Amino acid sequence: MAAVLLPAAAPAPPAATATDPEGVLREVFGYAAFRGQQQAVVEHVCAGGDALVLMPTGGGKSLCYQVPAIVRHRRGLGVTVVVSPLIALMHDQVGALDELGVPAAFLNSTLEGDEARRIERELLAGRLVLLYAAPERILTPRFQAMLDSLHERALLAGFAIDEAHCVSQWGHDFREEYLGLSALHERYAGVPRLALTATADAHTRADIVERLQLEEARRFVASFDRPNIRYRIVEKDDPRRQLLAFVREEHEGEAGIVYCQSRRKVEETAGWLAQQGVNALPYHAGLDAEVRRANQDRFLREDGVVMVATIAFGMGIDKPDVRFVAHLDLPKNIEGYYQETGRAGRDGLPADAWMTYGLADVVNQRRMIDDSEAGEDFKRLQRTKLDALLALAEAADCRRVRLLGYFGEAYREPDADPGSPDRGETPRGVASEASLGFHCGNCDNCLNPPDTIDATESARKALSCVYRFWQAGGQRYGAVHLIDVLRGKATDKSRQHGHEELSTWGIGADLAEAEWRAVLRQLLAAGHLRAEGEYGVLVLADSARAVLRGEQRVTLRRPVERVPRARKPARGGRGGALPAGLPLDAAAGGRFAALKAWRAEVARAHNLPAYVVFHDATLAEMARQRPTSLDALAGIGGVGAKKLERYGAELLRLLREGPGEPM
Repeated sequence: MAAVLLPAAAPAPPAATATDPEGVLREVFGYAAFRGQQQAVVEHVCAGGDALVLMPTGGGKSLCYQVPAIVRHRRGLGVTVVVSPLIALMHDQVGALDELGVPAAFLNSTLEGDEARRIERELLAGRLVLLYAAPERILTPRFQAMLDSLHERALLAGFAIDEAHCVSQWGHDFREEYLGLSALHERYAGVPRLALTATADAHTRADIVERLQLEEARRFVASFDRPNIRYRIVEKDDPRRQLLAFVREEHEGEAGIVYCQSRRKVEETAGWLAQQGVNALPYHAGLDAEVRRANQDRFLREDGVVMVATIAFGMGIDKPDVRFVAHLDLPKNIEGYYQETGRAGRDGLPADAWMTYGLADVVNQRRMIDDSEAGEDFKRLQRTKLDALLALAEAADCRRVRLLGYFGEAYREPDADPGSPDRGETPRGVASEASLGFHCGNCDNCLNPPDTIDATESARKALSCVYRFWQAGGQRYGAVHLIDVLRGKATDKSRQHGHEELSTWGIGADLAEAEWRAVLRQLLAAGHLRAEGEYGVLVLADSARAVLRGEQRVTLRRPVERVPRARKPARGGRGGALPAGLPLDAAAGGRFAALKAWRAEVARAHNLPAYVVFHDATLAEMARQRPTSLDALAGIGGVGAKKLERYGAELLRLLREGPGEPM
């Protein structure tokens, strides 16, 4: 490839002309039209209205406040303040806006004093379009004094509260500092506020509205469906080996995130994957801050890095080409699962959400709820949320239907009547009757439907054995010993406690150990058994009585033999892999590789993640169309006026001289 030419200095931004939302979208961001509900949100906020926006990860939430911020600033209304809980997100967003020629900045602890004071002067002078800051900084007297000054001069255009679910104690990521944000409404009456989140069930939505005083705000709820993500949940059987097979067979050399529950498991899994040749790094809150920052930077800026992490990692990660999210442990609830899996496939291209799940996961999650110091009302809600997730994991029907049903959305097949999704009062965790028969065609249950079996007799045997333990001496035991007794496996414990004399000794010898684990897991998921205490001993729940009496049938899913997927063909290595879902011929593929190498050089020079310069989809479209003029290049989605001015000539030269047929 020819030498990369970078501008010696950033040229002056092109003359700003558009003051309407559609014009700003085309001129600044390079897109011809809004998607979904973006336009309705943007027009409402531009007009000064308050709004609560629920939009899935990758659905374009940032545009919902960035476009109004630019429009209102160009109309002389001043700066929009963005509340963000994450330093990494602030850096990426400001870097991306700088690439677009939009004056933006952040104030956080990474800035030296002189730089922070310079940004404050820019803010007070009204020259910034957007300013990002954490909630705890926004609520300081110094910051509020600056906001007071802007408000008095009518230069405070609005507030955008990102990750708004953090304000809710019922949500999956409560942050106490968000509670103080109600002061914005009280102190700056009339300044529009926009609260945004990708994940919130009915409880969390109500909490956001109440705590941020958004009762009069218009609510926009986009579809929660992410059709490009394939959902798969598999039974645990040597989970690290299962994960390795999944990565090697389907995502070798591609970026992904692996979630683990504990810090120790994160480090052990990352180290083991690295030994197996996977480019894996650990991330959790216990690591040294410099190590965490370095690992996150590598994940964002390099191709093909797999981040093994606790849930401390992920919120605000804008990397668009994460091709998979894997869970080695069960999340706490569907909101957490949805938020975490939503980090895959933000570019709209095919991605996988893969999870291993076993009996110990159910026991551990129930124990953590029971042993917490929270109030009983909170525990009850957390148990309900866990039950919904377990129902999703054990479902024999479409995973997507159940996932959407949790958020009150009925699944619509792709050829269904277009329009707003059905948002009836569907109970959480329950698919609506209208959608139960639908098949999304992109989850494991739809692609390879499992059989179901009448497991009433097996369930009664297990529940009877738990009852006999208690009857024989008021003792309680965990799943391992229960299975040993059911299968008639003599152990020191069975002999010590006289359990070989129980009437239930050996009555389950017809099932293998793995089959009994599946039965117990599903009895726990159905609520017929409970796990209690530090050791997860099993006790009968109230509903077990009806099963023992034969008044309630128990139907369980039987695992089917999974046909191993064919290994993906090599796609040119980590640096030049073609993006999945964007087929290019050999000549266009060569141009794409050249463009990607050029982008990497630009990103390094600007100290930015590569996707901030241009997304893969934009480069692929350039490679496919091979434009020959600036006007033609401007017609490609994602090429705004500033980027056209900054990079247009060099891109045209690369497309003219790069690999491919002669022009």
